Amino acid sequence: MQVLPTLAADTPVYDRLAAQLSALLAGERHPIANTAQFAAFLFQELPALNWAGFYMLEAETLVLGPFQGKVACVRIPLGRGVCGTAAQSRQTQRVANVHEFAGHIACDSASNSEIVIPLIKQGRLLGVLDLDSPQLDRFSSDDQTGLERLCQILLDGTDF
Repeated sequence: MQVLPTLAADTPVYDRLAAQLSALLAGERHPIANTAQFAAFLFQELPALNWAGFYMLEAETLVLGPFQGKVACVRIPLGRGVCGTAAQSRQTQRVANVHEFAGHIACDSASNSEIVIPLIKQGRLLGVLDLDSPQLDRFSSDDQTGLERLCQILLDGTDF
């Protein structure tokens, strides 16, 4: 498997992605439209992804939202898997090897690493952004910072 470089958050790459995302979402505030565009944008622009999408919170369960990639798990309870852990803890989960994560939910056996960012607006948990990669240790701390920045653009520009 070819190993592709990760993107540093402080490089012009994340600056470019932030500018492109801002332009992409400009003038549209609908949550389904914006999360669908954002998932497609990340899947197209970031190297070495095999899934990019959202799980939105309904009661105590994350429910599949807009995504790009293979079919996925539809419902994830809070506290289960990487997504449920990120949602319950309200902290980004960056997992270098998902096969070593206790309770990992394998929607796609080709996924080897994952980053999940909780979406929190005005203190309210809305859901999570989930990115999977077939590459081990795909997501760096710089990716985390850059992706959290992009999620803030989504949150600021969307009426959730």
